[in-house]
Amino acid sequence: MADAYVVAGKAAPRGRFPHVKVSGDVVYVSGTSARRPDNSIVGASADGMGTVTLDIRAQTRTVIENLRDILRAVGSDLSELVQVTAYLVSMNDFGGYNEVYAEYFDESGPTRTTVAVHQLPHPHLLIEIQAIAHRTRQEADQ
Repeated sequence: MADAYVVAGKAAPRGRFPHVKVSGDVVYVSGTSARRPDNSIVGASADGMGTVTLDIRAQTRTVIENLRDILRAVGSDLSELVQVTAYLVSMNDFGGYNEVYAEYFDESGPTRTTVAVHQLPHPHLLIEIQAIAHRTRQEADQ
């Protein structure tokens, strides 16, 4: 049997699905973005004239930290990730994304696939990551 969780303190899913589902020792994390609980987006700002600035490094860091929080809520951690799939709106952001990713993971980390997508659920989102992890602790913090 699999248990599904919406993690308190994280941005609510934009649909009827959980942040994470646990089946035995395997953890499946839904696509995670840089949205805050108030639906604002880390790494997105606009000046007084409405010119928008988007920061792939800030968004990537926030996505990975959101993944960490979601994993910890169910007894796992970034060190237990086995596979990640990253969705970038533009491959022009690959360098900045890769730079921040390397702050968290090296060649002993999870397998990874990165693909370009036409768009994500908000025009200010540059990246979304979904993941699969192992879980050593059996109790969830939920």
